[in-house]
Amino acid sequence: MSKMEAPIGSDDRYPTAFTVEDFRQNVARVQARIADAARRAGRAPEDVTLLPVSKTVPTDRVRVAIESGMRLLGENKVQEAVRKNGETADLDVSWSIIGHLQTNKARDVAAFATEFQALDRLRVAEALDRRLQAAGRSLDVFVQVNTSAEDSKFGMPPEELPAFLEALPSYSALRVRGLMTLAILTPDDARVRECFAVLRTLRDQAREDAPELIGNGELSMGMSGDYEIAVEEGATCVRVGQAIFGARALPDSYYWPEA
Repeated sequence: MSKMEAPIGSDDRYPTAFTVEDFRQNVARVQARIADAARRAGRAPEDVTLLPVSKTVPTDRVRVAIESGMRLLGENKVQEAVRKNGETADLDVSWSIIGHLQTNKARDVAAFATEFQALDRLRVAEALDRRLQAAGRSLDVFVQVNTSAEDSKFGMPPEELPAFLEALPSYSALRVRGLMTLAILTPDDARVRECFAVLRTLRDQAREDAPELIGNGELSMGMSGDYEIAVEEGATCVRVGQAIFGARALPDSYYWPEA
């Protein structure tokens, strides 16, 4: 299918990338906006990592993205990540699982993922640890917190975070790097900002109470529609899909049922 014939999403804010140059231009735009947001907050732009998210993107375009220089990609569906990992095994790329994980998929994640950004249950921690120990591997993890208080969202309530962090050292194959959240899906920037501020406050409190449990204290928060607000509120990792790969045909609420 040619570039002119290829279907694209309906959101003109997110031009679809097909070529190496397309990807490099889209990434440059995102990086420039990250830098501007960081400076507005008095932060160094280099303190923010951009995680490109390739969910729903066909592998042929993912391979072009890798050719453009991407070395870590995010996927929120384990099955899709497993498939793409196999289809790009000849390339220099690693995978971050950023979506909800069922315990029966822990073996898959333990087999190949570089990091897991949605740890919110001890059952999942135990399943991952057991599989990782068997494979002789370790895994970087972020603890997911539900900062919007929406019943439909995955992630633990903020008040459960301290006890959860205290339990994680029992799972020695897991390396806690910090916290992750999804903001409420709304055009109200103030409500979005509040979600990110809650996560930053939780991280700061954990650093004060038990710094050995929070790793580097990283904050993974912000997606294509709100990553600039996230950077202003302290994000150290932003998970950006559409602004790099192009608009998807369906809204985030389809791909993220909890959104």
